[in-house]
Amino acid sequence: MDQARGHSPHELWGLVARQAWARLRRRLRAGPSYRWRYSGRTPERVLIAPPDLRIADPQVARDIYHGQFLLAGQLVETRGQSPFRVPVNDLPWQDALHSFRWLRHMRAAQSDLASANARALVEEWMALYGRRVSGMPWEPGTTARRLIAWLQHSSVVLQGAELPFYRQFLKMLAVQMRYLRTNAREMPDGEDRLRARIALAFCALSLPAPATAVKAASRNLAQELDRQILADGGHVSRNPRAIMELLTDLLPLRQTYTNQAEQPPQALIDAVERMLPALRFFRHRDGSIARFNGMGITQHDSVAAILRYDDTGGAPLLHAPHSGYERLALGATTVIADTAPPPPADLSHFAHAGCLSFEMSSGRHQFVVNSGIDNYGDDSYRPLARTTAAHSTITLNDTSQARFSLSPKWSDLIGTPLIGGPRKVECRRDDGAGVHRFTASHNGYVSRFGLIHERALSLSEEGAVLEGIDRIVRPDGSPSTAVGDDAVAVRFHIHPDIDIYRDPEGRHILAGEATDTWLFTVEGIIPVVEESIFFAGLGGPRRSRQIVLYTTASEHPEIRWRLRRTHAINGNG
Repeated sequence: MDQARGHSPHELWGLVARQAWARLRRRLRAGPSYRWRYSGRTPERVLIAPPDLRIADPQVARDIYHGQFLLAGQLVETRGQSPFRVPVNDLPWQDALHSFRWLRHMRAAQSDLASANARALVEEWMALYGRRVSGMPWEPGTTARRLIAWLQHSSVVLQGAELPFYRQFLKMLAVQMRYLRTNAREMPDGEDRLRARIALAFCALSLPAPATAVKAASRNLAQELDRQILADGGHVSRNPRAIMELLTDLLPLRQTYTNQAEQPPQALIDAVERMLPALRFFRHRDGSIARFNGMGITQHDSVAAILRYDDTGGAPLLHAPHSGYERLALGATTVIADTAPPPPADLSHFAHAGCLSFEMSSGRHQFVVNSGIDNYGDDSYRPLARTTAAHSTITLNDTSQARFSLSPKWSDLIGTPLIGGPRKVECRRDDGAGVHRFTASHNGYVSRFGLIHERALSLSEEGAVLEGIDRIVRPDGSPSTAVGDDAVAVRFHIHPDIDIYRDPEGRHILAGEATDTWLFTVEGIIPVVEESIFFAGLGGPRRSRQIVLYTTASEHPEIRWRLRRTHAINGNG
């Protein structure tokens, strides 16, 4: 596999132009003067409430009733006020509030009180935001999530409703549907644009609509699925989290087609059948999803709920050439590695500078990890989590493969795309009898330091041995001559649950439990244990440690290291 991609200045200026044009169009289509465009016939009823796969908790409904809104990792107490009037500067919290996905907890409560509270909150939103199409509550991505949630939980919201509310709710469903239909084509590329098409398909099935409307929604959905879901089931953003989030909407949509006696688009059937094995590809045995390119905290129950629909059986795929990842799996050991350039600039706002990084798990323990991101934490940590040094791979001269920190003026306009990074990544899979292995290289450091990083990983002996060879050489394969400007750091971030000991010979032992320990060795270099941060902890960032190999490319153009499973812990930590 040979993948080439780069983000030139022309691409960034193109991104600026597209974002500016899209913002202008949305501004022109917002406000009271444009409200008339989205008015029209009010549907008579909701035909069907689609299912929701997201985990629901009745206790959350009780907390919301008492004015406690724990959304996007932040707890806000309204103290008797409407949550829509409480001044909260946290944008993820605001987005979660206006997306209304928390309605599922009201349905789980199965009480008249929860239903009345859900109805009151929807009524408050319609009174405050229903007359003016503008601002964050009407961002197309937020609108798509809200539209899906209102349809999925319409039975709870409408339970015991009087006719005026019933009619107003249906009217607002139609207004949001027309607004989304108008803006979907010009939304920024990526997950939200696909979700807008999913929301519109839900509307065509759940509300009274002519057959032509169902066909149009299905056709547009199919086109977006074919464009965004790769042949191996990955998403064009290269973010494993996108697969999980989109499946949580696509599986209920497929079921809704069936429930309405409509034939799902073949593209929907095919996409789901590709995405389910892709999600398993990124899954460690403890249920966690590998942390690459924007993946952070894994909600294990959510993943399990999705994978109940995967009836393919057998072992996960080992090779994802279109997404750009490799998986080595023998015995109880799993290794997952990033072997491709970053995604296109439009889709790289969550991408990481982690090319050739890997994660390794053994049984129910993760040993070597990437730092991941804190999905619900302070955004100020995200740039650090995206750096090459936050990944289990090599950094040269303490420099990241790519950058993503722009001035606030630029970030406000185009977000935080990944700039630079590897333009060409070559990967060759070479499995043998009892051995899973690959060799990959990237040129992310060539423009600055004139050096290539090549990594070969080999898993053998029924998963008991993982061997790595890291080469830092010039593009023609010759050793580095840049003495003094070729500092190498090979990092192995260790999961916080793993202890690091030294045996009597001074070698490092990684211990998950007495029956699952690994010996780390390296040729010619003394490993150093340093502090690190694991951002993707369920309770927020956690202190962890990393093993680092410091050398220079001119001194050690080839670095050989090994992890071997052992069953004894000797010495003191």
